[in-house]
Amino acid sequence: MTDALDPTPGPPSLGQPPLDPAVRDRLLADPGAILGDRDLMRALVAAREAQAGANVIDIRGRAMEALETRLDRLETTHETVIAAAYDNLSGMAMVHRAVLGLLESADLAEFAAALHSDIAPLLRIETLRLIVEADPSLPLPPEAVRVPQGSIDPIIAAGRRAPRGNDIVLRAALVLTRPLHGRTIASEALLPLDLGADHPQALLLMGSADATRFLPAHGTDLLRFFAQVFRLVLLQHLRR
Repeated sequence: MTDALDPTPGPPSLGQPPLDPAVRDRLLADPGAILGDRDLMRALVAAREAQAGANVIDIRGRAMEALETRLDRLETTHETVIAAAYDNLSGMAMVHRAVLGLLESADLAEFAAALHSDIAPLLRIETLRLIVEADPSLPLPPEAVRVPQGSIDPIIAAGRRAPRGNDIVLRAALVLTRPLHGRTIASEALLPLDLGADHPQALLLMGSADATRFLPAHGTDLLRFFAQVFRLVLLQHLRR
């Protein structure tokens, strides 16, 4: 009688074609190859259940299906975390390059001119505008967009059910701000700038053709950092 653990080939099962010796030898040499193949393991479990009959439930097969489902969820979560980490690193590097571009400006005119031509492409957005409420005493270059006194607060609050002060706003672009962008935009970010009591209220307006670029659910840490640097550089140029 042949032992069940004897690796020597026995007679083929009735009704089953003989297994290719080369395949059999390979599986015996590396049985872990079966465990690492989901489709093969699933087929083996299904064959075992079919052999056992419809009235028999193989708990091991059900447990393996449950483990596969959990593994799929873990893999999806893992991929999502990696993608989010990559996006964060990419966004940080992008903002850092834009900040360096701000710091390289020699004067206010060069600073304002670089916003749309140089800084906006670094941030991968279509528009970047400095919006300032009208103040004849403030020496602003032509690139800055002047709006009437009291205009910025309504712009920030537009589309909100309850205004929340000077928070950064991410939203779908509104018809109200289209003239400020100078073109059709799908989503926008509004970064309020506190220039102090001696200066008028100001706003940094970003626009993107991508409707998913600025969504209310997105984080604002990098935008806040960029706005703070922008504010300090702008104040430095205004003091000269």
